[in-house]
Amino acid sequence: MAIVPVTNFRSQAVGTYVAEVKAVLARTSGRYQALVLLRRDAPAILKALGVPAPADSPSLVLVGGMNSLRANLAAHRKRLAFIRADDVTPAVRALAWGRLSLFGGDRVKRLRDWRLFATLRSIKPTYRPAYDPARAWTLVAGGDILLDRGVAKTVKLDRRGVDFPFNGGTARITGRCRDCSAFGWDLPYTKRTGNPGAMRDLLRNADLAIANFENPAPDNYRYHTSGTLFSADPRLIDGLMNAGIDYVSLANNHIRDAGADGILDTIRNLDARDIAHSGAGKNLKAARRPAIMRVGNVKVAILGYDTIARYYGATATRPGSAQLSPAVVRQDVRAARRAGADIVIVFPHWGTEYDPTPFAGQQRLAEACIDAGADMVIGNHAHWAGAMEVYKGKPIWYALGNFVFDQTWSEPTMEGITLELTFQGAKLEQVRMRPHIILDRAQPNFLEPFGGGQVVMGQIFQASRRLLPW
Repeated sequence: MAIVPVTNFRSQAVGTYVAEVKAVLARTSGRYQALVLLRRDAPAILKALGVPAPADSPSLVLVGGMNSLRANLAAHRKRLAFIRADDVTPAVRALAWGRLSLFGGDRVKRLRDWRLFATLRSIKPTYRPAYDPARAWTLVAGGDILLDRGVAKTVKLDRRGVDFPFNGGTARITGRCRDCSAFGWDLPYTKRTGNPGAMRDLLRNADLAIANFENPAPDNYRYHTSGTLFSADPRLIDGLMNAGIDYVSLANNHIRDAGADGILDTIRNLDARDIAHSGAGKNLKAARRPAIMRVGNVKVAILGYDTIARYYGATATRPGSAQLSPAVVRQDVRAARRAGADIVIVFPHWGTEYDPTPFAGQQRLAEACIDAGADMVIGNHAHWAGAMEVYKGKPIWYALGNFVFDQTWSEPTMEGITLELTFQGAKLEQVRMRPHIILDRAQPNFLEPFGGGQVVMGQIFQASRRLLPW
């Protein structure tokens, strides 16, 4: 049976290797303090790893069942475990073994290509693995995308080109300049560390890539150098298309900045590039209609809603956005299920700008979406990465932060997260939150593990107190 290294869900670790396992057991690891194994599987796993069991060492912790193991990892940030691939859930962070991953867009495509198997006595000869990377698929979600103002300047006036925002690689934070921004914020010193195109690879390798489109893209657009009224040159949508973005939400507080015609033009311009959308339309019925996309045999429905600019709301006769309420989401989730959706994602624009913590009414609305039958909620608007909640076993992200945006006047607005979610069928198997930082006012670059992502991830987990059991 395939076995997988796992650790605390909140870890930024990417992988491990046999030398690190030996160091953990020898109590010389700088990253982990103990190895956790199921008692029934420990001898076989240690044999598969080629590591002898230490005698009465606090560095080896044996537990009776998977619930105990997951609780142990949740309670101890510096513990490593190995479990059966079939026992992996989103509550733990699955790691690569050497250079190979079993989950995510860069996973091995056949189970036999995995390099870590153990002969377990409890496995019957007729056993078939419940998890198979060949049957898995990935969804990548980004936050707010702006194609006007500073992003347009970088792409057009500075001649970086429409593909520049998605060509980011990796970066690290080398220090901070105190009170350096025009608004009195500290700003990070950054250094590119290579891997150009890593963001594009993530998006293209995903079976479904989604984000929030924070501006209309009308035919008669106007470039704005400042302010908070947006409209984008529709030709810049080519950058999203080339990067492999499959869907954008149009439900936000800027979608009607170019009027009713701006919404209709935007829809036509997205349709021309085969980018699906929801959350706004020619009337209320169209605005509430889900985007339904097929990944293999799985139908994924995304419902976009706004709660910020109610004056931009659609009516029976007026183009605009869909507005979120418990009654509306109940009706729309039922309609999506009737249309054959196996997974329903609610994609709201909500919350308070520059605040990562949801307020009580926002939290009630999020939980109402899950109560209505949605499988997850992925929110935006705050321009800061915000809290994560697990409610009735279903994940809620209140805000992913900026994705392609020009708000480089503070570290929280420069940093966000990109979600990489692994599914098998309609079941969510793994969650990876990948921190990034925006450089050149337009381009998200992954923050290398232990190289600077602690700020944005710490912000998320601090805001998630009492909301996230993992």
